[in-house]
Amino acid sequence: MELCKLKLSKGSWLALLLACTTLGNLSAQQAGSFLTPLPDQLATSKTSRILLNGQWNFKVANTKPVAIQVPGEWEMQGQHVAAGETAVYERSFEMPDDWEGNPVYIRFDGVSSHALVKVNDQVVGEHEGGFVAFQVDLNGKVNKGKNKLTVEVQANTLSDILSCVSQYAAHTVGGILRKATLFTVPKVHISDASVATDFDSKYVHSTLKLAGLVQNSSNQPQQVQLRYVLRDADGKTVLQKSSDKIQLGVGSHKRIESLLAVKKPMHWSAETPYLYLLETDLIVNGEAVQMNKQKVGFREIEIVKNQLLVNGKPVKLRGVNRHAVHPLNGRASNPEIDRQDVLLFKQANVNYIRTSHYPPSEEFLNAADELGMYVESEAALSWIQHHASPIWRKWDYKDKRFLPVMLGANIDNVLSNRQHPSILFWSLGNESHWSPLWAEINQHVKTLDPTRPTSFHDQTWGGFNNGGSKADIANYHYPGINGPLATDTMKRPTLFGEYAHLSTYNRRELLTDPGIRDAYNAPLVTFVDSIYEYSANLGGAIWSGIDDTFHLPDGRIVGYGPWGPIDGWRRPKPEYFGMKKAYSPIKIGKPVINGSKVVIDIENRYDFLSLDQIKFLAIVDGKQFPFKAAIGPRNGGQVTLPIPSGYSSLQIIATDNQGNEVENELFQKDRKNQEQFLTTALQLKQDSAYIYVKQGNLDYTFSRTYGKLVAVRKDGELILSKGPTIALIEANAEDGEKPNVAGETYQNNIAPLKQYEQYILFADAVEAIDSADSISVSMNLTYQNGKGKQKFVFLKNGLLRVEYEMFYQREKEMNLYQSGLMMELPLSYNKLAWSRKGAFSTYPENHIGRNEGEAALNAIPLYEVEEHGKPQAKDWKDDANSLGSNDFRSTKANIHWASINGPGAKVTVLSNGQQHSRAWKQDQHIQWLVADYSNNGSEPFYGSPHSYGRKKIKKGDKLSGQIILKID
Repeated sequence: MELCKLKLSKGSWLALLLACTTLGNLSAQQAGSFLTPLPDQLATSKTSRILLNGQWNFKVANTKPVAIQVPGEWEMQGQHVAAGETAVYERSFEMPDDWEGNPVYIRFDGVSSHALVKVNDQVVGEHEGGFVAFQVDLNGKVNKGKNKLTVEVQANTLSDILSCVSQYAAHTVGGILRKATLFTVPKVHISDASVATDFDSKYVHSTLKLAGLVQNSSNQPQQVQLRYVLRDADGKTVLQKSSDKIQLGVGSHKRIESLLAVKKPMHWSAETPYLYLLETDLIVNGEAVQMNKQKVGFREIEIVKNQLLVNGKPVKLRGVNRHAVHPLNGRASNPEIDRQDVLLFKQANVNYIRTSHYPPSEEFLNAADELGMYVESEAALSWIQHHASPIWRKWDYKDKRFLPVMLGANIDNVLSNRQHPSILFWSLGNESHWSPLWAEINQHVKTLDPTRPTSFHDQTWGGFNNGGSKADIANYHYPGINGPLATDTMKRPTLFGEYAHLSTYNRRELLTDPGIRDAYNAPLVTFVDSIYEYSANLGGAIWSGIDDTFHLPDGRIVGYGPWGPIDGWRRPKPEYFGMKKAYSPIKIGKPVINGSKVVIDIENRYDFLSLDQIKFLAIVDGKQFPFKAAIGPRNGGQVTLPIPSGYSSLQIIATDNQGNEVENELFQKDRKNQEQFLTTALQLKQDSAYIYVKQGNLDYTFSRTYGKLVAVRKDGELILSKGPTIALIEANAEDGEKPNVAGETYQNNIAPLKQYEQYILFADAVEAIDSADSISVSMNLTYQNGKGKQKFVFLKNGLLRVEYEMFYQREKEMNLYQSGLMMELPLSYNKLAWSRKGAFSTYPENHIGRNEGEAALNAIPLYEVEEHGKPQAKDWKDDANSLGSNDFRSTKANIHWASINGPGAKVTVLSNGQQHSRAWKQDQHIQWLVADYSNNGSEPFYGSPHSYGRKKIKKGDKLSGQIILKID
């Protein structure tokens, strides 16, 4: 096999693994070349660490101090610090008596973007770069009892510019963003530790490779050794081993290396996240002085030709990009939200998260380790020599003066996070142009951690942003449907680091019709199916994972906006379920009746799990039948279900061993339409100006002059005040028009669109005919934008068929979003119901695209992009603006029927599963469009297959169709 050099030779692994001691000095202004592991138990102290989160004092320049929360962004807490100004954080802490005489450190998990740390007014360290951990040595500066801690923070420094962190968030990201921890260690202590797992050739047995750096800060020579205990998930001891005893001189340090042979360990993967607990005791002169605990996952990563292997098997990444974001907290870390994010994406069949565009928090990685999620940890570097960062029109991206900060960002990323089995590979940076600087960084990262590959987010083919990256994993952002095919020509595994961009920048269109979000889902399934066809396509990460919105205390809302399948409040949006369906590792085929047996095809897309480890349940007409499916990973097969063949409804649910529903399919036998239509009397009257048609208790009035149906009444009560009249809804990609350089245009003052039927100038050839079984009213129409005709056919069974055609006559072409017939109803007609043929057989009850449902108008006087400071409703579908709720005003595609109900009547459109219904409030009425044509929206980032079906009409083009109405 042709292997890249990720798997370590038996003799070289320790030297490489601990090479950080020297490489760390290359990190810009880094306080230390490694991070001291925080001890869990100390022989001489009751506690080993003190969390410094909570309330601090905060001031800028000579202002009066105010209270501020740590972790937190200062701007998200109403504090403004201009570029070049220094924010001063201050608090006191009590050093425990039993810490006296021992080394004391403080670790910050992330300060943006430059920190100068003082204790008792003495400078003890500084650090450049946010979103990574660094530690500061307080020895000789900290006193017994009360001490003063000061952190002087500047934002918008060079690391912020190179990472575009503040530019990206559309506000200054400054402050102590992650937890701060004060801790102590014994005078003789473990100052660094590394763990690696190395399987045998059959991936059955493994060697646990351990390296500990022991430091003697005492004034006497010491005899030291490390004692290891490995425990399984139940706490049972798997093995114990002690290192050789060594002599450690005063002020010296030595690496202690150990190999632990582990027989048949459980493998760690995203599908099987089995974690062991490694306990490390430091023994000094025969006494245990320190215990460290660390979770260990046995997994090994290799690249074989153009595939990435985990534990010897190729994997396919079903991913999302994730920003650390919350509408009220900004980029500051919150442990509960970090874990919630991993869980939400796990429940959506995601197995991989790219931490765009900076490293994740420790709490996020802990959750990924435990729940099973592959992670690409990205260094905080973005858009270097990219048009989205205009400073590179002035700066030289090859200038070596940037290297220390760029290298420091990557080294800090590795040092902060290398102990987590969930990290699959390191990303050197985002959407940047390869240069000799990146080549040097790549080599350093590979030396610092030779157990993982590297990636670099550029374009691996084509002319744009393709600088010839030499990272281990190739990348391509925003491919079309032919992208997966192209990956098989690559010599490296190819990752779609960003693909299938959600609708975001067509902001006014999205506010008008949230149904665009449901239309995203079916094309995503097509794309993911294509990814699975090509072995060199490592997979991809949908852009993005969570809405990037910041609700600033002054009332502004900024950011990139709603580009996630999850919103900032962590409510699933319509795309969430589509992602779950596309990423499902279980594909269930349509049942086939074979005599008295019911047989289904099942495809297993898991990389490791056999389906006999999945719980399957068949629900037949309400009765439950559990069954097994012994189909191996990346295989398919047939399963005979233990059910009767004469069913009406069959639902199959697959659940994994964490209790997550993986797949849910519903198969129902076709039901004939049982609706009965009663014979209805028809009557026609007309004069020189109007035509009057009576159909039972319904009265229709037409204007001869304009060819309009101007009123429909039932028993005298108004039901329709306009239409049906042809409507051409133009595509609209307006983004709010806020000044920007890279699309960061989200803001409060974006309003939905108003949309109208085609303006009729006049009618001619108006004719009403009373025949034996119907009355028809037809007319030729001249519109502002063309010519056409309509025909209304009133049937004795109570139905009304409306036919239309129009020839577009404008010289300017129109990008069309929807077209069909539009009606206007009184505002009291505010209940919508429907039945449709959706992309999926089942939907969650709170999904706007569910196949059957009811929705209330619930319009509110909100003329802005979203409500500030809080989620508007429990479910996203119930959020509303001036047009109505997301549920009510969204397009219901492919309807069998749809109805709008009011106090006096119900108006129903009967259809064939190929028309689309959209209703909304406008001009104090309900507008209702029944469209014969509808597409996926005008998002400019859309490529194939999401862009399929777009239509541009030009002069002379014909649009035609019909609807059938029933009014009860």
